[in-house]
Amino acid sequence: MFNPSREEARRFFFDVWRKEQDKVLMTPLESLAWQIISHHPEYHGLLAQPERYLEREWFPEQGETNPFLHLGLHLAVEEQLSIDQPAGIRSAYERLCQELRDEHAARHRLLECLAEVVWESQRHGTPPDGARYLQLVRGDGR
Repeated sequence: MFNPSREEARRFFFDVWRKEQDKVLMTPLESLAWQIISHHPEYHGLLAQPERYLEREWFPEQGETNPFLHLGLHLAVEEQLSIDQPAGIRSAYERLCQELRDEHAARHRLLECLAEVVWESQRHGTPPDGARYLQLVRGDGR
C-alpha cells in the first residue's frame, strides 16, 4: 500500500476484518492492522458493513472522526516506531508511555501530532516536517 486510493485503503481494512472473522491467514501488514482494529471496538460494526461505509464521508468540522483515517494513521505510527523515523520518535514515544502509563494512549498522542503535521503540510503545499512532528510529540511545539 504505497499510495492507495481512498477506496483501496478502506477495502484493505474491510478485508482485514473479514479475514479475522473467517480465520483466514493474513499477511504481516494485515496482522498489524488487525492488532490496531482489535483496540478499536467502536469500529467493528462499521468494518462488518463495507457496502454501507465504503463511500461514507466523515466531517471533522461536525465533530466526526474518519475511522479509516484513524486506522491508517495508526499504521503509519507503527511503521515510524519500527524504523525510528523521524529519528527520535521511538524515544519520544517511550517517554510518553512512561508519562501516560498507557501505550495505546501514547500512540494516540503520536497520531494526533502526525495528523496535525500532515494537515499543515497539505495547507502549505510542503512535505511533512519531521522536526515539527517531534516538537509536537515532545510537547514543545504547541
